[in-house]
Amino acid sequence: MKTDKIKTLFLDIGGVVLTNGWDHISRQKAVEHFGLDAAVFEKKHQLTFDTYELGKISFDAYLDNLLFYEKRPFSKEDFRKFIFAQSIELPGAMDFFKQLKKEHNLKVAAVSNEPREINAYRIKTFDLSSLFDFYISSCYIGIRKPDPDIFRLACDVSATAPAEVLYIDDRDMYIDVGRSYGLQCLHYKDVTQAAVEMKKFEF
Repeated sequence: MKTDKIKTLFLDIGGVVLTNGWDHISRQKAVEHFGLDAAVFEKKHQLTFDTYELGKISFDAYLDNLLFYEKRPFSKEDFRKFIFAQSIELPGAMDFFKQLKKEHNLKVAAVSNEPREINAYRIKTFDLSSLFDFYISSCYIGIRKPDPDIFRLACDVSATAPAEVLYIDDRDMYIDVGRSYGLQCLHYKDVTQAAVEMKKFEF
C-alpha cells in the first residue's frame, strides 16, 4: 500500500532520546536511596503526578505533596537533584535522529508527557533543541498522551497532515492511538532496530 512521504517526525523524549525522566524504576531507586516507605511514596506519587505533568501545579507543590508534608532527613534540593540525575542520554539516538533530520530536511517535534521543570532541565542539559524544532509537551499544553488531541495539536502547530508524520514512541498504547489518528508510526526499541525499520517509510 502506498503511503505519503514523511515531512515531520514526532518523537517521544523518554525511552527514545533519553531515559524516562521519573518512571517506576527511578522511583524505586529513590525509595532505596532515601529509605522511604515504598507503598506510601508510590500512592502519593500516583495521586499527584498527573496534575504536575499537566502543568497544573509546580515542582515544589508536587514534592510537598509527595514527601515534604513532614520533616525529612534530606532536603528538597537533594531530592530534586536526584530526580534530575535519572535523565541519561540513550546511546546513539540524538546523532541518529539529527542525521535523519538533515538528510531528509524534516521538521522534528517532541510529543511527550513531560513535567515542566524536568522538561526544562532535559532540554538544557542534553541540548535537545539541536534536534527538536518545537515541543508539544504535556506541561505546556495541558494534554497528556494517550489523549489524541495531543497529536491534533502537534499536526496543527507543525502544519503537517497526519499521513505525512512519522511518530516514534517506545510505548505500544501510544503508538496505537497515533496510528488511529492517521499517523505513520514506528514502535521504538533502539537505534539499530529503528535504522532497519526506517526503510519501510518514504521520505
